Amino acid sequence: MYRPQVFVRWHFALLLVALCFVQQPAALAASASADARFDALSKRFVEEFGRYSPVSATQLGDHRFDGELEDLSASGRARTLAWTKGVLDELQAIDRSGLSRANQVDAAMLDNQLRYSIWSEEKYRDWSWDPLVYTQLAGQSLYGLLAREFAPLPERLRSVTSRLEQLPGLLQQMRANIVPARVPAIHAETAVKQNPGVLSLVDELVVPNLAQLPAADRERLEKAIANARAAVKTHQEWLEQQLLPQAKGDFRIGRELYDEKLKFALMSPLDRTEIWRRAASEAIVTRAKMYEVSRKVLAGRADAPPTPAEPTAAEQQAAIRAALDIAGSERTPRDGIVDFARQKLRETTEFVRAKDFVTVPDEPLEIILMPEFQRGVAVAYCDSPGPLDKGQRTFYAVSPIPADWTEAQVGSFLREYNTRSIANLTIHEAMPGHYLQIAHSNRYPSTLRAMLGSGPFVEGWAVYIERVMQEQGFRGGEPLMQLVQLKWYLRSITNAIMDSAIHVDGMTRDEAMQLMVETGFQEEREAAGKWVRAQLSSAQLSTYFVGYQEHSDMRAEAERRQGAKFDLKAYHDQALSFGSPPVRLVRALMFDEPIH
Repeated sequence: MYRPQVFVRWHFALLLVALCFVQQPAALAASASADARFDALSKRFVEEFGRYSPVSATQLGDHRFDGELEDLSASGRARTLAWTKGVLDELQAIDRSGLSRANQVDAAMLDNQLRYSIWSEEKYRDWSWDPLVYTQLAGQSLYGLLAREFAPLPERLRSVTSRLEQLPGLLQQMRANIVPARVPAIHAETAVKQNPGVLSLVDELVVPNLAQLPAADRERLEKAIANARAAVKTHQEWLEQQLLPQAKGDFRIGRELYDEKLKFALMSPLDRTEIWRRAASEAIVTRAKMYEVSRKVLAGRADAPPTPAEPTAAEQQAAIRAALDIAGSERTPRDGIVDFARQKLRETTEFVRAKDFVTVPDEPLEIILMPEFQRGVAVAYCDSPGPLDKGQRTFYAVSPIPADWTEAQVGSFLREYNTRSIANLTIHEAMPGHYLQIAHSNRYPSTLRAMLGSGPFVEGWAVYIERVMQEQGFRGGEPLMQLVQLKWYLRSITNAIMDSAIHVDGMTRDEAMQLMVETGFQEEREAAGKWVRAQLSSAQLSTYFVGYQEHSDMRAEAERRQGAKFDLKAYHDQALSFGSPPVRLVRALMFDEPIH
């Protein structure tokens, strides 16, 4: 699908040569040769990728390796590393200046990913200290086969059988690779919670469907399930009795690793220092906006705190807090979040269609309870199908409130995720956020680009579109809804500040909680969960703010260039038409800037 576009571009270039005699035939031949070499390399990378990452291939929609698991043994990792370095060597041998602009973008993304993978294996070495690498892989290996109906169920169950048969080996690899003393306590604790989630998937999605298989296949699957149960039990004992007591590693990765990882993860001109500077400035500006909106919310209320035009810091804090408390008082029942999210999805979809500021896709979308093996990191996520799984469902997954939480903890959570906050969550994760953006992205003809999608582009779009919804008058421009959206933006700001402050500057839990609760107005449960997430991850929490900044800058540039001719829908559709590369590369394509 991509090659015809390349041919059209080059045929036009040849016409220009014939008319203007500007470019020499030899130069054109060299360019065409560079594109041909890169296209071949790109195709081979996509074809071979699944051999080394079969679970990821399943998520991509490449189902040739559905019965296999990643080999994370020393020899398996060595084979993957050798292949990765070989691809990088071939890529470096191609003259990128001779590539089409589309291929220049793909080449930059591939180069970054290959170097990131090599760095992760040789220097970051998370396979030696992060048990979540394995628990997530184990869970996803089954979930990716069962969640979507890309093939008849019996065929998918046979792949499940094969992967379950290999699961004991994967868990053994983990126990061989992991150095317990290097494992941070929070990673060990989370692994203890996530490990049984594999069996929950089996019990909920596999066992009820055993009758779908012929007798021989069913017998093989039942044996695989029994062996997997025993392996997970053995592994759970190791996690609790061996790993957890010895897990004394530092979750802070330090300045050198953080800066290197940030560069790979963001592919942005913004470095740690500039991100912090922008975030600190935006925090001040955003709080000032929240105060002005809070004055509208509190106007005429007898119990309102003072709201002078020029507030002190204490007056600003009190007014914003009081206004947010009003929003926080409107909550769903404890078990009603998913149902309410469904209502909000209908509301946001109808609004986007009515306002017509971006093309709405028609790919199926379903709201689900978050699978157990994924819980403990985020409240919700969007699970879109791979670009090769055409027509499959996107899942907007929402985590249930933990059963062991106290009433005070439940109350804190529901104040944070009040009715308006769930509306904003739905905007972010589904419509017109992740679901819409990734549906557009999956239509781009380059499978390679889809595989290498940029986190800042994806998360930045979701934060940016929250703002657009308010600009367009969602819920009639209601001040409380505006206030909640601004609070969510402030969350992305504090995420970015905290991300580097924790891993580089040694920010403590108390300092992080103060930043989130006092500066960011987050409820205790949200802040406590974010503290856990910040320990379990690095560089990812910065993607929201960085991506938003880049999306905002790009739109401002489009408005500056086009003036009165600027059309918001046309702009959005164009910005989404390139897949999900880093924003700076989308900007280069849109404004004909150099690609590097």
